[in-house]
Amino acid sequence: MATHEKIHIKTTINGNPEEFLADPHTSLLDALREIVGLTGSKEGCLDGNCGACTVSVNGRIVDSCLVLAAEVDGQNVDTVEGMANSDGLHPLQQAFLEEAALQCGICTPGFLVSAKGLLDNEPDPSEERIRHWLAGNLCRCTGYNNIIKAVQKAAKNL
Repeated sequence: MATHEKIHIKTTINGNPEEFLADPHTSLLDALREIVGLTGSKEGCLDGNCGACTVSVNGRIVDSCLVLAAEVDGQNVDTVEGMANSDGLHPLQQAFLEEAALQCGICTPGFLVSAKGLLDNEPDPSEERIRHWLAGNLCRCTGYNNIIKAVQKAAKNL
């Protein structure tokens, strides 16, 4: 029976330095949720098809279920928990509430992180660009029209 030593991981999550130990096969999603205690990223499909676990690693949008925790050693990770601040909700979060762009909430963190990545790169995206950028995120409750409207509203408010 093979034993695996845990890997010491030093990373920055939502601007805060973090250190933790993880098995070599632990996904970033599991490390965030079970080790670090950030449960905003949701477990959906575990094969990179739904986007519920979307986070940003060094500004790149990734499905955290497909990334090993060890891969973020020395990297910057941003999750949905890092969007709001002491002044209140991020404009995207506020727009999602105002436009009723959420229902059960499983997909919402992934949509928010993906949309933030888009708006960080393209402050005034077309509807086509929004739809293209969010294509890796699936919603089974609300449909997409209100999500698109929320991203457009947030773009205007940023």
